Amino acid sequence: MSDSVTIVIPAFNEENGVGPVIRELLDILDKSAIPGEVIVVDDGSSDGTSKAAASAGARVVRHRSNRGYGAALKTGITLATYNIIAITDADRTYPSSEIPSLLAELENADMVVGARIGRNVKIPLVRKPAKWALNKLANYVAGATIPDLNSGLRVFRRDIAMQYFPILPDQFSFTTTITLAMHCDKYAVSYLPIDYHQRTGKSKIVPWDAYNFAVLILRTAMLFKPLRVFIPLVALCLAYGSVKMVIDMTRDPNISASALLAFMSALLILLIGMLGDAMAARLGRLNQNTVVGIQTRQLLADRSASADKVIPEK
Repeated sequence: MSDSVTIVIPAFNEENGVGPVIRELLDILDKSAIPGEVIVVDDGSSDGTSKAAASAGARVVRHRSNRGYGAALKTGITLATYNIIAITDADRTYPSSEIPSLLAELENADMVVGARIGRNVKIPLVRKPAKWALNKLANYVAGATIPDLNSGLRVFRRDIAMQYFPILPDQFSFTTTITLAMHCDKYAVSYLPIDYHQRTGKSKIVPWDAYNFAVLILRTAMLFKPLRVFIPLVALCLAYGSVKMVIDMTRDPNISASALLAFMSALLILLIGMLGDAMAARLGRLNQNTVVGIQTRQLLADRSASADKVIPEK
């Protein structure tokens, strides 16, 4: 790998873990001959996180208050020097040694995710049922197989990620949203199996966050694949109306008002879903045109810079 990379680490009260993570990352970049930088976004910590990060050799940005995991990532991505971004955590759960492999795979994808499906995975048992259910819901919405929906170790290109900033949450659901959004927009997303170690310190995620993740998945579906939400509702209304109509016909030749209401509801929901799908398709094309325009301008700028360096023959 010769492309430069910015590694962004969001940190909140991670004084004990952030220093070793940074030193390991810088050592890996040096040994792999990958030019890069490490940015730590201290998200309003009340301990010595900023001091520990700076001492370890990172570029430190500090939020005055705790704004959230996603907000910290947005700050780091915005301030990154390079277009290729890697994100990881400060709690030593993710194997930093996998970053060169993720960067190498990025040549064939738009985003590469370290999927926590390796041999040594320490996910708390209490999270596993909710994680399984959320993954199934996300797979249905995206129409793809997603081995790990919200892994915090991944690499991607900044210009692609920044187009989603208006819809990316400021909390832990940042990674969930960008995964679904890129799948729905048909970007190439690859997954590499990684291990996941027991964290240093106390986790910031609580079990009832699963509800917020589920709502987020449905909201993302409404933005990108609304028919994935509306079609099951249409089918449910039609099924109820049909069963009620059959029951009514066995007792009386007239169809009940509830059956007619179910059929009308199915029609209205279908029309609303089709309208939402048309709007999502239109917005998707506008986003793609924006990205193509950015990439074209960058290519022309690169060519112009290269032309300036040509030495004319004598």
